[in-house]
Amino acid sequence: MRRREFINGIAGLLTAWPIMARSQPAALPVVGFLGPGSPETDAYRVTAFKQGLKEAGFVDGQNIKIEYRWAQSHYVELQNLAADLVRERVAVIATSGTPAALAAKAVTKTVPIVFETAADPVQIKLVASLSRPGGNVTGVTQAAEEAAPKRLELLRELLPAARVLALLVNPTAPVLAEPQARDVRAAAQSMGLELPVLGASTESELEAAFAKLPELQASGLVIGGDAFFTSHSKELAALAMRHRVPAVYQWREFAAAGGLMSYGSNVTETHRLVGVYTARILKGDKAADLPVQQATNVELFINLKTAKALGISVPLPLSGRANELFE
Repeated sequence: MRRREFINGIAGLLTAWPIMARSQPAALPVVGFLGPGSPETDAYRVTAFKQGLKEAGFVDGQNIKIEYRWAQSHYVELQNLAADLVRERVAVIATSGTPAALAAKAVTKTVPIVFETAADPVQIKLVASLSRPGGNVTGVTQAAEEAAPKRLELLRELLPAARVLALLVNPTAPVLAEPQARDVRAAAQSMGLELPVLGASTESELEAAFAKLPELQASGLVIGGDAFFTSHSKELAALAMRHRVPAVYQWREFAAAGGLMSYGSNVTETHRLVGVYTARILKGDKAADLPVQQATNVELFINLKTAKALGISVPLPLSGRANELFE
């Protein structure tokens, strides 16, 4: 190449560089989503989260990018997964469930975190207060602590002759298991019931817990709120039917899969609200200035087909209060 042609070529590139630079698409802001379950079990939570984002004008792949990290029910992995999102320099981390929220808070004091939890966020030290969270954390809390004793009450309504009802918790998530056991025990005592507490954090332990119920002379089972149990809703419903145990859990999926009854917060709504708050942070709001939202809407689902198979007659006043009946 001749010297004059080379110089002209360089000059042309230098002239075109500002235009080329302007034409490069800007990098999309990245949102991290940290979940204790899996994409399959938590698909409806993700859909609700994305709906909340969409309401504020954010769509994955268009003007934001969502990076997902899933613990597959192995809670010990959550901190590593949260740290990985921090290394990815995400703009905000959205978390599903209490263990994920605590893990995210443990690894960063600067990246904004929007949580969804079934626990009291002040009691477990996620935030300083509901109205003024402070720091880099805010989110949505369910009415779950009040719902756990209510599940016992509903099961007793179906089983008025019961003297022993059991509670199942996940011992690897003590931040949820301990207050649930305390509150449900208090409710049981007020009703004159015995309440043995069983623990399970693996599929084999679930099997063992159900197998132990006859030995305990338990007439029914209250399943404590936990992401591991949520990801095994179908298995829990199948175990309850196989062992002919009237059982109550918190999410609709349990009753829909053949469990007797479900009672708890609308988890779709709580995750939509997480999406709304995530969008507000993307638009410039600070987590410290966003008060924790409290979901108060609870839902009741009853599987009448399961009740019939178990020989249980559902009182009309109870079925009339249900949001949905499965027949």
